[in-house]
Amino acid sequence: MNNVKPILVTGATGYVSGRLIPLLLADGYKVKAMGRSIPKMKDRPWGQDQNVELVKGDIQDVESLKNAAKGCGTVYYLVHSMISQKGKYRNADKNGARNMVQAATQEGVDHIIYLGGLGDINHKNISKHLISRNEVGKIFMESPVPATILRAAMILGSGSASFEILRYLTERLPIMITPKWVSMPTQPISITNVLGYLKGCLEHPETKGKIFDIGGPEVITYRDLFRLFAKEANLPAPFIIPVPLLTPKFSSLWIHLVTPVPAAIAQPLAEGLSLPTTCTENSITRIIPQDLISCSEAIRRALDRVRQEQVDTCWADAGEIKYPEWSYYGDSAYSGGTILSCGYQATVKGRPGNLWKSIEKIGGRTGYYGADLLWKVYGIIDIFTGGVGLSRGRRSEKELRVGDALDFWRVLEIETESKLILLAEMKIPGEALLEIKMEAMNNDLCNVSLLARFLPKGLVGLVYWYALHPFHQYVFTQMLKGLVNASNSKFVKKPNKYSPGPANTCRLSDQ
Repeated sequence: MNNVKPILVTGATGYVSGRLIPLLLADGYKVKAMGRSIPKMKDRPWGQDQNVELVKGDIQDVESLKNAAKGCGTVYYLVHSMISQKGKYRNADKNGARNMVQAATQEGVDHIIYLGGLGDINHKNISKHLISRNEVGKIFMESPVPATILRAAMILGSGSASFEILRYLTERLPIMITPKWVSMPTQPISITNVLGYLKGCLEHPETKGKIFDIGGPEVITYRDLFRLFAKEANLPAPFIIPVPLLTPKFSSLWIHLVTPVPAAIAQPLAEGLSLPTTCTENSITRIIPQDLISCSEAIRRALDRVRQEQVDTCWADAGEIKYPEWSYYGDSAYSGGTILSCGYQATVKGRPGNLWKSIEKIGGRTGYYGADLLWKVYGIIDIFTGGVGLSRGRRSEKELRVGDALDFWRVLEIETESKLILLAEMKIPGEALLEIKMEAMNNDLCNVSLLARFLPKGLVGLVYWYALHPFHQYVFTQMLKGLVNASNSKFVKKPNKYSPGPANTCRLSDQ
């Protein structure tokens, strides 16, 4: 493999890319992993591998794509703008594909491999999402660089958006009122088989210049898929009532309320359920033979991964980590507005390692160590105002990585046994950070602090902050008490309010 050109994998922290990269590395390939955040990629299990080069790039920036594609033989194009651009994703995707073609052509790339969506482009119910996926595929097929297009329907695997929707709807709704698409045929495919085809295209040059439908061994309706999931999860089979008047928009709002998947993602997915998504040809099974995993087995494997907390990648992992401009604060006040803050700290006697383990487990099933009822109420309010609420949970209850979704937060920064910074992703009139900091002292003493910082957006933001301000003392003191108890530590100095001074450093680019 040493003589093979490096392989560029775009969207490196996305659901599929994050699983493809270790697969390629295990087979000895050299990989260029492209994403919009170097720290986020570096914090992945493969981020320190000697055969990985991390490159910062954005599909909307052709120069960054040229830099990423330089010296590469094959490009895996596994990015989608549905999360970052929301309703504007169609134009963004076309522009990104054109930029990739330009970069690949100029840098002498030999092959582009793209994973698109399955569905008849001429069907009356074709969704904007599937139209967009097909438009991207067409741009690649018409490019000077030979391309391979794989078209898949629902991907079954722990952490995929489709699997999470299936899982949460079945677990939480014993009675389902569904649109008529519940009887629509589909051909789901296991993430293992998707990865097998993606890697196989790299090793079979005869796939160049062709479009392939990929699917599992079964054609099944969504109704039967719900029942199959219930059986594998040892749940009662849901009672399903199809109602023809339910629109995809209404379905997406219902999915948003019941599952961790927000409406912005749920709506394009729901629209795609209203037409058959089955393979119209199966020629790839002869070129790249592999054991196709049944729906039952794929669900069973995914559930096992969830139970064992071994979810390698999740749909919520995708997206850029954006440090708020005001968080690059230095000795002077931020000129873009008033930064409001509220902090509480305590001195604790106990092992720093135990205290850090408790900090690292915050959120998800563990909760926030205090005032959990208030956190739950806040999560419900956030869902009904269009936010993600607490339902996203955590990828793992034992560890955190930069870029992980944590309830309605995003992990912005981690310094082991020192600092955890969370960026708020709830619907609020402003931007907020929560910093949990631990400073080891002599004689097994530690200083532990919780600091909330908020940049309000207009008068509504100011009202929001000061309305919640009376609750901060109760919430933060309860959280500190809970953290200390969970780590078997003891207070030397009980929680007290403090005012943070200006930081003595400014954050630079994330490389």
